[in-house]
Amino acid sequence: MSVFQIKGEEHMEVRMTPLIVSTLIVAAGSVTAMADFNGISYTSETSAYGVTYQIFVDLDAGDQLNAVYGDSANALSISTDGIFYQNPYGQATVAGMNPAFFPIFPSLIYDSFVTIGLETNVGNAMLDIGIDFTTFEAGGAIWTDNGSWFATPDDEQVNEVNGQVLIGQFTVGVGDTVSGIVNLQGKNADGSNWTAIGAEFSAPVIPAPGVLVLVGLAGVVTSRRRK
Repeated sequence: MSVFQIKGEEHMEVRMTPLIVSTLIVAAGSVTAMADFNGISYTSETSAYGVTYQIFVDLDAGDQLNAVYGDSANALSISTDGIFYQNPYGQATVAGMNPAFFPIFPSLIYDSFVTIGLETNVGNAMLDIGIDFTTFEAGGAIWTDNGSWFATPDDEQVNEVNGQVLIGQFTVGVGDTVSGIVNLQGKNADGSNWTAIGAEFSAPVIPAPGVLVLVGLAGVVTSRRRK
């Protein structure tokens, strides 16, 4: 397993506590994958707004993540045992993360949103279809059995950076968890397709029966970097 890094340009603000990097649990038998899908990992950071988790799909060099989805056979769900922090100036997707507003509304930085690859809306070409984000925007779960957020193979944001593609940022109360089941689709470096069906994650890691892999702290980063 690799040591994970935060991507992008350095942000002007240093958070209240160091950012912690770890891997997630992947339940045995939950993932059907092809080729270069290596699992899901997260970073966590504590602020006055709670704990902010960033969730990453881990891939081999040159790979892409094109879509996160749920369908009738394999629904997508992302939830917390508390509530998701939703900033009044943000949106359910990365489209609401306008860096021009960060100096005016610093709390926007901690908003909860889904994405492919980006932490801000600069250069963002991601689309979503079939997902009702109303409950999520009120602090509740994301769920769909017929929806996706996605970007095309020609969009730069789908490409792995340091072996990772960001799929969401979620701020919850201290002591609360973020957990989910997602289906993923992308391309390998050779142009072939890969899929991962029913990939389960929990942040922070909570041991459970059927654990396939559980890795402890992989490193410590002391400041936020934004792409």
